[in-house]
Amino acid sequence: MPSYRRLIALAALGAASILAGCSFAPLYKVPPTPTPVAYKETGPWTPATPADDAPRGQWWLAYGDPTLTDLEARVLAGNPSLAAALARYDEASAIVRQAKAQLYPQVNGNALATTNKQSADRPLRVGGPDQYADNQVYASASYELDLWGRVRNLVATQRASAQASAADLASTRLSLQADVADDYLNLRGLDAQARLLQRTTAAYQQALNLTQDRYSGGAVSGLDVYQARTQLETAQAQQADIAAQRALMEHAIAALVGLPASSFSLPPDASLPTVPRIPVSAPSSLLQRRPDIAAAERRVASANAQIGVARAAYYPTISLTADAGLENAGQANLLNASNSFWTLGSNLAVALFDGGLRKAQVEQARAALAEAGDNYKSTVIGAFQEVEDNLALCNHLAVEADRQSAAVTSARAAEDLALFRYQQGATTYLDVVTAQTQTLTAERADLELAARRLRASVDLVRALGGDWDGPARG
Repeated sequence: MPSYRRLIALAALGAASILAGCSFAPLYKVPPTPTPVAYKETGPWTPATPADDAPRGQWWLAYGDPTLTDLEARVLAGNPSLAAALARYDEASAIVRQAKAQLYPQVNGNALATTNKQSADRPLRVGGPDQYADNQVYASASYELDLWGRVRNLVATQRASAQASAADLASTRLSLQADVADDYLNLRGLDAQARLLQRTTAAYQQALNLTQDRYSGGAVSGLDVYQARTQLETAQAQQADIAAQRALMEHAIAALVGLPASSFSLPPDASLPTVPRIPVSAPSSLLQRRPDIAAAERRVASANAQIGVARAAYYPTISLTADAGLENAGQANLLNASNSFWTLGSNLAVALFDGGLRKAQVEQARAALAEAGDNYKSTVIGAFQEVEDNLALCNHLAVEADRQSAAVTSARAAEDLALFRYQQGATTYLDVVTAQTQTLTAERADLELAARRLRASVDLVRALGGDWDGPARG
């Protein structure tokens, strides 16, 4: 008979172990997405193979600018949006620990000391004093048997959500790093234009002085003087406009590094960095590198586990409880063994009728999984588009920059010739004005293209996920 009882106990234990491994969540699979073999947009700028010596995690080092490197460190240390994203990740991690706590027994300690008086007319009262004391010191424990995987799937849901939050943090970090690089390179482009306009206004002032001398000598009419003065004042107005744009860009950088605009400044620097050749690897690596893709995929996993939580509600909840402690009627000998008590028990709860609540919760969880899957696919497709867009932009801007550089050379030659002919009296000042306007327009377009190429390279880094040597860091 004892052997028979042990056999039953072992069978029950084995059944409980098997049930403890049950999970009603569907087998998780990453939603399939179309992944091209190679990027379509290639051209003269696109590097053929990754550069082994190129900076990777700290991608901004490729620009070789110490000020940019310093700003990148400051944005990580002082930006409030990044601090908020870190706090959201910490919050998600704490929720995971809360869910994991349900996998273990919950033990509480209690102590009470009361004085009580019974009603003499209490129904069913049988003897006993009217007034008595009751002192207790006891511990209570409870444990839910996770037979259907409700708690384990809840942990999996929260863990995937925390991983998504970590990827969100990485995405915020990358976005802010790219924003500060974009604004800084834009500011450098404005500094280059300011230096160009400074040289141009100096040249225009000399041209105006020459025209005034020729006018005083009766060689030209007052029309030439007014045309020269108009040219000079127009360039000076453009200088003021560039200064206003630079101030706004400096204020934007101040906000990114977490400082008031009034307490932040950057000295002018008109030298533009060389456009780095960002290594572009196979499209499939984008799925592991981009933090927003990682976040979207983890939310799919979270929604998948949530189905298991919803389906487990169809089955009974079984809990084990235990209480043990000491109790007496107010005497000083509370800690005597004779005052001990204990209670062991179990509780089984099952919903018999819920008006379709559990069915609706399962349907909601399945719909949430479908939504998360579609959001993941949309994020992946959008990421491929962003890479293709910025590859096309980088390549076409490289071609445009070559043409624009040639246009600057031609415009400068035409200006020199027009000024020489004017000095020789072979042409009117209108030809000089026209040539000067074309030269300034061509030179400003050349500088704007250089800045656009730098900013396009930053956008390409952003589209590629920043760290092109491996997955995004969370």
